[in-house]
Amino acid sequence: MPYQPFDLGGKVALVTGGNGGIGLGMAEALAQAGASVIIWGTNPAKNAAAKSRLEETGARIASEIVDVSDEHAVSAAMEKAVAEFGRVDTVVANAGVGGGSPFDAFPTEQWRKVMAVNLDGVFFTLREACKHMKARAEAGDPGGSLVAISSTSAIHGAARNQAYGAAKGALCSLVRATAVEFARYGVRANAVLPGWTVSEMTEAAQANEKFNRQVISRVPFRQWIEPEDFGGIAVYLASDASRFHTGDSIVLDGGYTIY
Repeated sequence: MPYQPFDLGGKVALVTGGNGGIGLGMAEALAQAGASVIIWGTNPAKNAAAKSRLEETGARIASEIVDVSDEHAVSAAMEKAVAEFGRVDTVVANAGVGGGSPFDAFPTEQWRKVMAVNLDGVFFTLREACKHMKARAEAGDPGGSLVAISSTSAIHGAARNQAYGAAKGALCSLVRATAVEFARYGVRANAVLPGWTVSEMTEAAQANEKFNRQVISRVPFRQWIEPEDFGGIAVYLASDASRFHTGDSIVLDGGYTIY
């Protein structure tokens, strides 16, 4: 049989926030590559629409209403995913929220909400994934890929972005530590740092002529990133092609960071 490193047939992928934006772009690519895909989200209508769209690939698809900031909900949903699909090979922790205010007037509750979803939610999700992957490895079936969706906000400074940037920066450290600890079980952990991407979170910026003139003009490609542009990195990190790639922070921003 020819070497097919990007074939995800027989693998199961779970994508949090997989009902829209980057998450849906990744989920669709994973399904097209042959993986069974589970999406988590908090909006029933968006979950249903995403599930219907993904089923057009012919892959087995499931969706669950899960608030990743609720550790008990995450634990129960992960147990259900493993019970129904038999295994989970790739977990993409993508669910996140925005939120910015002047720092000297930043509401504590807003800070906690951003951290609860963008940092705690990733911690809960990857912790539960590691429990499953470790147990599977100890039973003689090592392997797995953990992907945390960070942001170029982890390395850029931006006004009113302290909470979001702090959470996304912390994800890179969380991933590096996990990569070291779980390599013994054949588990890889990497972060992906998107740049300016078309999504519900960036709708206001997309429509702002000044923002496009001053910021998007600095992207060497001179355009916004589309969610489907993350499909390739999702398939790569879920596949055997990346079996020795771990502990990395992979920037996908059209060259914005280096320009």
